[in-house]
Amino acid sequence: VQLQASGGGLVQAGGSLRLSCQASGRTSSSYTVAWFRQAPGMDREFVAASFRSYGRIYYSDSVKGRFTMSRDNARNTVDLQMNSLRPEDTAVYYCATSSSVISSTLASQSAYAYWGQGTQVTVSS
Repeated sequence: VQLQASGGGLVQAGGSLRLSCQASGRTSSSYTVAWFRQAPGMDREFVAASFRSYGRIYYSDSVKGRFTMSRDNARNTVDLQMNSLRPEDTAVYYCATSSSVISSTLASQSAYAYWGQGTQVTVSS
C-alpha cells in the first residue's frame, strides 16, 4: 500500500486548508485510515480516523469542531478539511492506514502499518 498526502501550505490563523491522501496498491475500503501530525520537537499525535468501512470518524479533542475528515472509497482517497486554523496546528501532517486497527488502538501510531510521506501545514499568527 502506498499513500500520497498533498494539500499542505502556509495560511494565516483563522484560515482553511484541505489535505488529501491518495492510496494505491493493495488497499481496501475495510482499512482504517487516519491522519496524524507532528510539530517540531513534539511526538506525532493523532488527529482523526475513519474506522474501517463502518463510516464512523473519530477526532482528537484539539481539532473537533474545526476539522472534518471525509473518505471516498471509490477513489481511494481521504480528505481532511481544516477550518479555523491556529498557529498550534502547524505541523507535518501524515496519513496512515492499516487493516488491523481496532477501535481501542485507532489513535495509536503503532497500529498503522502504512504511512504517507507527510505534508507541511504552517499557520501564521
